[in-house]
Amino acid sequence: MANHPSAVKRTRQNEKRRLRNSAWRSRVHTEVKKLHAAIEQKNPQAVKEQLSRAVSFIMRARGKGVLHWRTAARKISRLNLLAARVLTAKSK
Repeated sequence: MANHPSAVKRTRQNEKRRLRNSAWRSRVHTEVKKLHAAIEQKNPQAVKEQLSRAVSFIMRARGKGVLHWRTAARKISRLNLLAARVLTAKSK
């Protein structure tokens, strides 16, 4: 338990940040799930659109400090690979 005013304040700040970060992580996770659903449907137009949205959410989360930059880069790279498989397979 916090005994000093500064420690109490720090606890409040940490809780607010934890909730905000949790919300952002959840939004990123939701967008990634939507992209995976579009990939399963093998719809190139939906994949392109959802890939753009997912990457945008990941980059915004990275900018806010919710995700580490390497974690964000790894997620984006893996999503691009999955999307490219569907997009190149459909174009042939």
